[in-house]
Amino acid sequence: QVQLVESGGGLVQPGGSLRLSCAASGTTFSKKGWYRQAPGKERELVAEFTSGGSTNYADSVKGRFTISRDNANNTVNLQMNSLKPEDTAVYYCYAKGYWNGINYWGKGTLVTVSS
Repeated sequence: QVQLVESGGGLVQPGGSLRLSCAASGTTFSKKGWYRQAPGKERELVAEFTSGGSTNYADSVKGRFTISRDNANNTVNLQMNSLKPEDTAVYYCYAKGYWNGINYWGKGTLVTVSS
């Protein structure tokens, strides 16, 4: 059974930092990353590792967010610095199955940036 379990969300003041983690299990994955969905908006890509191992970032987070991974523990992390109110959203971990190409999703973790 494929499982993606996120942790690390919460309330932070503007300019602060948070670190999200996602533990993936149940199959082999070709891609992993993070999306987010703000109230009233569509889900958007935040950052990801491609199947070739390179990284993609949304323009809005470049220079502030860093994606990393621990292959031994099959986790993918998102370090978020210099947070802004517009970063407020539910953040979803995703991973693409290597064998079947299916995108799997975590349940999401809420990040609120507010003073």
